[in-house]
Amino acid sequence: MPESSPPWAALAAAPAFRQLQARKSRFLWSLLGFSVVFYFLLPTGAAWFGEWFVIKVVGPVNAGLLFALSQFLVAWGVAWWYARRASEFDRIAGELASTLEVDRQHPEQEQSS
Repeated sequence: MPESSPPWAALAAAPAFRQLQARKSRFLWSLLGFSVVFYFLLPTGAAWFGEWFVIKVVGPVNAGLLFALSQFLVAWGVAWWYARRASEFDRIAGELASTLEVDRQHPEQEQSS
């Protein structure tokens, strides 16, 4: 393994990295759950609450059409939120990798602590 590559095994075993992975996993599962529930509200709502979906809002535009269009806004919002959090997770992971790289280059610091 080249000297310049991060110590992957040490990174995967680090408690801070495991905590980061747990945070990331909770975020992703929550985001997925929200997305799936919101997505299925459209066909479910149209089937069970059709009288709400035919309410006229402006001219030929009804509540069902507005809700369907909101699916796009929510998808864009989810993508934006994911991108923000992913960059945060990447920054934290990079800091962890840098910390482990420094520890690998100077093992005497780890032993003296």
